[in-house]
Amino acid sequence: MPGRLARAFHVTYRSFQDGRPGPVSKSMNIFITSIAAVFCILLGANSAKADLRVCNTTINRVSVAIAYTDGTKWTTEGWWNLKANGCEILMRGPLAAEYYYVYAMDERGAEWKGKTFLCTSDHEFHIVGRQDCFVRGFDRSGFFEVDTGKNARNWTVQLAAPTSPGRARH
Repeated sequence: MPGRLARAFHVTYRSFQDGRPGPVSKSMNIFITSIAAVFCILLGANSAKADLRVCNTTINRVSVAIAYTDGTKWTTEGWWNLKANGCEILMRGPLAAEYYYVYAMDERGAEWKGKTFLCTSDHEFHIVGRQDCFVRGFDRSGFFEVDTGKNARNWTVQLAAPTSPGRARH
């Protein structure tokens, strides 16, 4: 990495004596490379990952839907298909809410569900509002609540293997 930085930040200057370009001394190039490296590290520290992620720790593929509220309106989104023993980032960036809601089902009929009922669809969806799901042509599914804490920047939900058909732990 330092070699690439040195090449990327190779500096020349104009000689005060004859105005022609000349190389910067090795120590000056090392200094400039060091400053550039520190700048890159600081820039990277400010853009730390902050995501909502779901991991499927089962041996089956799992389809996941999420829901959240901004305090006035509810939004549900789905479906993300998670491979067996795989993870997926569902929302990128710092978490905007303290509570998120998750509903998931695997290809064998097991569900990860809860008591918060929200609108869903059989196909990919982005639904605003939680009222009158059936009247609006949607299904209704029970989501479980995920409390991420007041100041969490990122969170991972682990979907564990079901304990019996139709029921699963989260």
